[in-house]
Amino acid sequence: MNGYLAVLIGYGAALMILGLFLGRRVKDPASFFVAGRGLSSGLLFSTLLAANIGAGSTVGAAGLGYALGLSGWWWVGSAGIGSLILAFSVGPRIRDLAARYDFLTLGDFLEHRYGAAVRALTSVLLWFGTLFILAGQLIAFAWILRAVAGTDKTTGCLLGGLVVVTYFAAGGLKGAAWINLVQLVVKGSGFLIAVPVALAAAGGWPGLRQAPTPEGFLSVTGMGWTGISSFLILLVPSFIISPGLIQKIYGARDAATVRRATGANGIALLGFAFLPVLLGMAAAVRFPGLSSQELALPTAIVEMLPFWLGALLLAAVFSAEISSADAILFMLSTSLTKDLYKRFLNPRIGDRDLLRVGRWAAVFSGAAGVACALLLESVIAALSVFYGLLSVALLAPVTVGLYRARPGGRACLAAIVVSVTAAAVFHLATGGAGLGPLSTTGFGILVSTALLTAASFGRRPEGPKGI
Repeated sequence: MNGYLAVLIGYGAALMILGLFLGRRVKDPASFFVAGRGLSSGLLFSTLLAANIGAGSTVGAAGLGYALGLSGWWWVGSAGIGSLILAFSVGPRIRDLAARYDFLTLGDFLEHRYGAAVRALTSVLLWFGTLFILAGQLIAFAWILRAVAGTDKTTGCLLGGLVVVTYFAAGGLKGAAWINLVQLVVKGSGFLIAVPVALAAAGGWPGLRQAPTPEGFLSVTGMGWTGISSFLILLVPSFIISPGLIQKIYGARDAATVRRATGANGIALLGFAFLPVLLGMAAAVRFPGLSSQELALPTAIVEMLPFWLGALLLAAVFSAEISSADAILFMLSTSLTKDLYKRFLNPRIGDRDLLRVGRWAAVFSGAAGVACALLLESVIAALSVFYGLLSVALLAPVTVGLYRARPGGRACLAAIVVSVTAAAVFHLATGGAGLGPLSTTGFGILVSTALLTAASFGRRPEGPKGI
């Protein structure tokens, strides 16, 4: 058996065994969905950072470094900026509301604020959109496994899906938080040790300077401000209102824990953003002309590092994909279980049966994510679908809803439908290129914000509450 494949199988088996062990302690929906609202700063920090360092932050970011150079930093850097805004604005406020009203999902907040129709619409939209981000994690893992072990895409997607579904379905957020801590240690050590070794193999910084790379390759603004603004518009809002991150924040002990842990997560992302990009840049110097930029990281693992270090970095990348995938399964399963099944199909379901449904929802969602991954090719393309839909559909409803007593549910429904439709039309009309710095996502956010802001000056709504 290929040595790298043996490492991955062993590591994946260890994660599944740990998940099944931790799952024995999860006896109720509160533990499964919000970890009993008892996450410490350390556990919340580790589960947030583990969720945020995934396929886009590793395979995707290294590919951007390979193609664009140092300015690929903005992909993960934008996530760090969004996380810092979340830490000191939306995060603490919505966590306190969650504790006061016993919210388990973002859908709980949206119904409390706008009504059941908004909850239903956003749950369905985001469930399908979220499949794309789960697919992105599995595609990245398949790329890595194909490069280092010669397996096909189907095998890679199935193996990754099996590991994450097993440990998440067993332990939910409570179990995943502890497993994420293990994964974070593996990620950090793998990337921190591998980057200087790979750079040395490429001749260090002088080697990067002397290589025949595109203009701006060594500049953090090399892609130009239009490209940078597109990353900021796409990613910053997504990391402020992501249901997966907000629902993890629901599990914090208190608002101070949210500020400390989420802020530290943002700062860590700003630093980590350089590491995969530098690996991609080193690969660009040594191996120009790869058939796909997303082969940069697996090529660096196999060709630029000794086996022991390549195996460690491979485990780090696997940890990245799997930890993000469990955060996505968290979003998918809670949405199916709490926002759709319990709310609209079986409101009287007991806690024990709800926990069982949550676990089966994770299995079903994982299988759907694998199927979606087999139909898509690009990691960045898959993630961009999700981030764009998330930002257009939720940024204005969540932020306006937190800080204004108006608008009401009808205005919110109209804003979501009109903004998503307008973004789709704008995308088709511009061929996906946007108009200058105004991207499809930016246009949709502007439409939604304008509609909800205008509606917030109308009469006070009846029924669903203002906050």
